Amino acid sequence: MRIDPEKCVGCMECQDYCPMGAISGVEGKDGYISEINQDDCVECSGCLRSAVCPTDAIYMPELEWPRCVRAEFSNPAVSYTSAEKFGFREPGGGLGRGTYEMKTNDVSGRFRRGFAGVAIEVGRPGIGTTFRDIQTISMALAEMGIELEPMNPLTAFIDKKTGKVTEAILDETILSAILEFIVRIEQLKEVLQNVRAVSSKIDTVFALDLFTRVNEDGSVPVFSIAKEAGFTCSQATKTNVGLGRPLAKD
Repeated sequence: MRIDPEKCVGCMECQDYCPMGAISGVEGKDGYISEINQDDCVECSGCLRSAVCPTDAIYMPELEWPRCVRAEFSNPAVSYTSAEKFGFREPGGGLGRGTYEMKTNDVSGRFRRGFAGVAIEVGRPGIGTTFRDIQTISMALAEMGIELEPMNPLTAFIDKKTGKVTEAILDETILSAILEFIVRIEQLKEVLQNVRAVSSKIDTVFALDLFTRVNEDGSVPVFSIAKEAGFTCSQATKTNVGLGRPLAKD
C-alpha cells in the first residue's frame, strides 16, 4: 500500500485501520503527512478498504513477486495466484487461510476415529509473521514425517521432504498463515511437544487448533493429550452434530 504525499493532508484517520501499525506521521513539504512503512505493511489493504481517506490519497500499487504473497495471505479478498503457480488447486476457489473442511467435518468426514487434525495458526494482527518463522515450524514437522494438507495454499510453498519454504518469500511479512495436517492419536503428544519446543525459536505467536471425533461417552480425547504436552485447551469448542452423516458407517 502507498499514500500519495501530494494528496495526503495529514489527518491521520487511516492509522487506526492498519493492523500492523505501519502508518505513521512524517514531515512533508507542507507539514506532517501519513506514510506507510513498506517493511511492516502486509498489503492487507485495510486502510484503503476503510474508505476513510478524505482525499483518496491511499492506493494499491501493482504488486510483483515475491511481495504479492503479502496480499494473498493478508487480504481476504485476494486469491492465491502465486500458490496456484506452485501447484495449489482448491475446488471452489482459494480464499481463506486454511481449508474450509476443517470446521465442517460432518460434511467432509476428513477426521476419522483414531486421528486428530492439527492447525497451527502462525501470526496475528499487530505482530504478523514471516515465512521464515513458518519455515522453522514446518521443518520441525518434516523431521517427524508430517505431511501437510495439500489443499491448504501455504503447503504449495513448502518442500514435502525438508519443510523448507520457497526461498524468495522467506522474509515477506504477512498477517497470518495456517500449517494444517492430520496425525494418529498416538502420535499427537509427540507432535505437540515438538511444536511447543520450537515455539521459542520463532519471533511471533501461534494458536493451536485440534480437531477430533468425540468419544461415545462424550469425552474429547485430545484434551488430556494436549495437557500432557504442556498446552491448556479452551473449552470454547465447536461441535459438528453430524447432519451430513459421511461417518455413519465409521
